[in-house]
Amino acid sequence: MNSLKIRSLICLFLTLYQFGHGQETTLEQQQYPSYSGIYPHLAYYNDEGECGTGAVVNWAGRLWVITYGPHLPYGSSDKLYEITPGLQQVTRKESIGGTPANRLIHRESNQLFIGPYVIDAERNVRVIPLSEYPGRYTGTARHLSDPENKVYTATMEEGFYEVDVNTLETKMLYTDGNVLNGHGADTEANKPNPLLPGAHGKGLYSGQGVLVYSNNGEADEKALTDFNLTSGALSEWDGKDWKVVRRNQFVEVTGPGGIYGNPNPETDPVWVTGWDSRSVLVGVRDLGKWSFYRLPKASNSYDGAHGWNTEWPRIRNIGTSEAPDYLMTMHGMFWRFPETFSAGRTAGIRPRSAYLKVIGDFTRWNDLLVFGCDDSAHKEFLNKRKVKGDIEGPGQSNSNLWFTETDQPDHLGSTTAIGAVWVDDEVKAGEPSEPFLFAGWDKRCAWLRNGGTETVRVLLEVDKAGNNEWEPLRTVTVPAEQSLYVDFNTSETGEWIRATADKTTTLSLEFAYSGEKIPEASPEMFRGLSKVTDGTSSGGLLYGLGNNRRALGISAGIFEGNTFTETGYYELDGNMELKKRNDPETAEFIRTHFAIPEQVVSVEESSVLIVDDTGRRWRLPLGNEAYTPLTDTGALRICREVATERDLFNCMGTFFELPAENADGFAKIRPVSSHDFRIHDYASYRGLLVMSGLNPDSTEGNPHVIRSSDGKAMLWAGTIDDLWTLGKPVGHGGPWKDSAVRAGERSDPYLIGFYDEKELELSHDQGSDVTFTLEVNPIGHGEWITYKKITVPPGKTLKFRFPDHFQARWIRFSADKHCTATTFLTYR
Repeated sequence: MNSLKIRSLICLFLTLYQFGHGQETTLEQQQYPSYSGIYPHLAYYNDEGECGTGAVVNWAGRLWVITYGPHLPYGSSDKLYEITPGLQQVTRKESIGGTPANRLIHRESNQLFIGPYVIDAERNVRVIPLSEYPGRYTGTARHLSDPENKVYTATMEEGFYEVDVNTLETKMLYTDGNVLNGHGADTEANKPNPLLPGAHGKGLYSGQGVLVYSNNGEADEKALTDFNLTSGALSEWDGKDWKVVRRNQFVEVTGPGGIYGNPNPETDPVWVTGWDSRSVLVGVRDLGKWSFYRLPKASNSYDGAHGWNTEWPRIRNIGTSEAPDYLMTMHGMFWRFPETFSAGRTAGIRPRSAYLKVIGDFTRWNDLLVFGCDDSAHKEFLNKRKVKGDIEGPGQSNSNLWFTETDQPDHLGSTTAIGAVWVDDEVKAGEPSEPFLFAGWDKRCAWLRNGGTETVRVLLEVDKAGNNEWEPLRTVTVPAEQSLYVDFNTSETGEWIRATADKTTTLSLEFAYSGEKIPEASPEMFRGLSKVTDGTSSGGLLYGLGNNRRALGISAGIFEGNTFTETGYYELDGNMELKKRNDPETAEFIRTHFAIPEQVVSVEESSVLIVDDTGRRWRLPLGNEAYTPLTDTGALRICREVATERDLFNCMGTFFELPAENADGFAKIRPVSSHDFRIHDYASYRGLLVMSGLNPDSTEGNPHVIRSSDGKAMLWAGTIDDLWTLGKPVGHGGPWKDSAVRAGERSDPYLIGFYDEKELELSHDQGSDVTFTLEVNPIGHGEWITYKKITVPPGKTLKFRFPDHFQARWIRFSADKHCTATTFLTYR
């Protein structure tokens, strides 16, 4: 029996105790099904375009949760929830909604500030009225001069309030942008505030005599499409004047004191996280000075100059007071963050594992981790693309909590990550780059490109101990307009690496690290899903119903070969009971609005060709050839949004994470796992990933499989992050297969990033040598970098195995002669 089940029994005993002592939880309310740590009955809905989790806090023996709608400074249908130890969800009558993500535990008054609510130790709730003090509350921080009696609250449009913790008397320090621009309660538009550069406020924290505020977006029409735009800002306020620290996209602002505020505000450091198009940023304010460091990105789904795709990354202690364990969430990676992180002690940031959920907040509660997620938005915002067809979002926005063991952040996706310090940047002679994380991976490589007209020497240095003492690692020479691949060995160690050029020039320096952690496959979890070679399977089109029905509608049927025959309409309710319904109107709505589009990708002999919405061409590996007719005829769902503002792409037996087009879309696609299943459709419902396409003869005994009461419909339910355990990404193919190639012509980009054990075969039809040039795009944008030239004799097939350290996102080929060529890659 696993520990989650043991804890469920403990909760049952707690419930019996509470029931006998007059508390609201009852024995009947304990019979709650769960799937991969998600309890469907705890899902929360609203009437807005999005239902994200703004904050999750362990307080007064309960778990407190707030949700938010997207643009609602004056309130909304969102709620404040109280979760009992017996997992009963109590909707607090004091709820007024809004777009809140702030939380602070005020030690002196023993109160939790969460959204517009103030909760004491007896669970009494008071409310700051949004009608009088409007704004999208994004952060609450300790006061600079009177921390015992007052706090600050900031809004996303740079409104700042001072709140008396005892009386809740509120003073406006700076007017919220919605009020400033005359926007009332009936509008969803949020106008920028001219107070600070950037838009879309995120973090707030105080320390060292200043109040630090971050935002991660730009109120510019270009920001809706150009992910590379200068965007966001980090700013600080000394009680009188604002100062802009740095123009980049920043999110979390916190310190060792976390949700309580720093215990020694004069001396404790202040930490921030952020990013730009190159990499993740980590900053620290220590001894009155800011220092910044760079980390690689596991996922690019969080990019977007508007800032909308990034929902409140956090740094929180998930350990205990005796054994602290700080967890950082940033760009799809769980990171270990050192409690001692400061300007002179920067060692210890380490990747733990990658994840797919969109996480707004998390906490430790009853020796479990609880993640509050942003799962399923009715309004898909800018995330429309032709590979999805005309499919709509769910009928009603909803999200849920995700309960895991405390070590779960170490056991999800591979830690493979890519990032840069320079991308075609003008670099000054003798000026070191910002430090880039060098520790945490054994397999590391770097890509250098000199865009200047002179040869440049680049000194690479490492900070071995994270104490800001630098020593030479190696010096590399890059000729004018040439590239260099650097393969680091395991003896080359250090916490951080930086680079210095001996001439002013245009340089790219990009790092790619291959993760050692590859999750173990869990075939038992997915038992019952149809194999792609099965002649018969049970399928169904899926749709989360609207109008507060809070059920999943299924247009169910049977596949015979490639032909789907509908057999009935079913609904899955919050108790995870699947029942046939007589509702022809809803059945027809699903049938027409959620039909799987045909021929949105081209499965060719060599690879899968995708032409994205901007006309760019991309090629992906092939899988089992049995997928080809199913993909061409629209028998299997290829693309669908399953977490807010990012898609799951299932093609030729591989699941991919696909960022929104405003985050560069297919250019930043990432393989997650490969499989041999015939998955008909998939959708997000109550925080779960639900999939159809099962073999009725092999589902017995799998708790992830739900069968209808009449036995004629069935579904699989789990979490999106279960997909890591399907098996590591594999595939085969290439941009050319017996293709007519002209000399100097470059192939389409072919995905090579995030795969393992990569091997290449090159051949041609010429009677003399042909030299192939291999170019890579390490991070998905910027200049292409020449990796290698390989000469292939006539009549030969040359095999090349890529080094274990090699990592880049895309590869392309060219030949020095007209020929018929094949470039075939195998990823095992």
